[in-house]
Amino acid sequence: MADVEELQHENQSLEKKPRHKGKHDKLKPWDDDPNIDRWKVEKFDPAWNPTGMLEVSSFSTLFPQYREKYLQDSWPTIESALKQYGVACKLNLVEGSMTVSTTRKTRDPYIIVKARDLIKLLSRSVPAPQAIKILEDEVQCDIIKIGSLVRNKERFVKRRQRLVGPNSSTLKVCDLSGSESCLRIVLVMLAMEILTDCYILVQGSTVAAMGSFKGLKQVRRVVEQCMRNEIHPVYQIKDLMMRRELAKDPALATESWDRFLPKFRKYGPSFLLILTIESGKNLLVSAFDDCGRGHHPLVDKQLESGEFFLNDKKKSEKKWQEKQEKQTEKSTEKKRMRDASFIPPEEPVQSSNNSNKYEEGKKDLTELTQSLKSKTKELKKQKKTQEKVNAEEYIAVASGDKSSKKKSKAVRD
Repeated sequence: MADVEELQHENQSLEKKPRHKGKHDKLKPWDDDPNIDRWKVEKFDPAWNPTGMLEVSSFSTLFPQYREKYLQDSWPTIESALKQYGVACKLNLVEGSMTVSTTRKTRDPYIIVKARDLIKLLSRSVPAPQAIKILEDEVQCDIIKIGSLVRNKERFVKRRQRLVGPNSSTLKVCDLSGSESCLRIVLVMLAMEILTDCYILVQGSTVAAMGSFKGLKQVRRVVEQCMRNEIHPVYQIKDLMMRRELAKDPALATESWDRFLPKFRKYGPSFLLILTIESGKNLLVSAFDDCGRGHHPLVDKQLESGEFFLNDKKKSEKKWQEKQEKQTEKSTEKKRMRDASFIPPEEPVQSSNNSNKYEEGKKDLTELTQSLKSKTKELKKQKKTQEKVNAEEYIAVASGDKSSKKKSKAVRD
């Protein structure tokens, strides 16, 4: 019994003592100092690393062909900006790549990561003066890949256009004042940049953003929700504007802002509500949205077909039945197409029209032969008549000549 009590006492004493994994996990005297700003990023001092880097670190990235001319023109400015931090850079136009590497003059160990982000931004069509700002300690970057969020290409282009808008602006009809509807031209990209303090560039299937960590987090949320068709960027801008105004009030610093922030739904009109009465009958109550547009079109279709009043089990059965019908239709169609390849082709049959044409052709030949025979006979007759004709009868001769000829004939006789 004594041993058991001793063990219990030891366990209690161990539980009371604060457990630390190591000597470095102990509380420090400056942990509770309210004057220290732990979110502040201090500027790097070269005196912190006087010896430099032990090994050479390098990063390289490829760039598209249409960026070649621009990079070639702006490369001296990029090279001079990196030279201040002791980082070497190389532009290879044959391979189409950019390379950054540390040198003996490099003191900041994190600057090579910043240089890697610089060449990434340059390859994604960010202008060189803007991309050079990434070398500052307060500026970070985030490249959001949006190509895999939407499968259909047409939908992808439409949703990406929501971020940019026509000529970098979007004209939207929205209810920004609660009860009164109004028209406002919302410059989406400009508003996003102002509210998040970030530079945003939509290029191809990526969105490049530069700014603080907090702003980059907001930009990523807005872009992903827009591409997934969850919330339109216009409503996101309204939410960010409200948050910015609430942050100015120090009394609300420790309170929840949910009651002030607007709540958005995916569909504008409210859905129909069904209230059950004690008698068991259903009472239909139509709920209109703020603009008074009425029911949702999907609900109207369900009411017309009677599907709205079905329970979940019957709805699933109906969907399954429709699916089976579609499958049977497709299977029969495929079977018909497969069987069509085994059906022999129809043999050509000589029609009566062909026989009539053949007889008409024979008649034409006989007529031709008869006409040719008649023509040859006429030609033969003409030749015979030409042989019997005496040419002297048709020649005009003088009277003296005729008498002399008669005399000469008589003398000869």
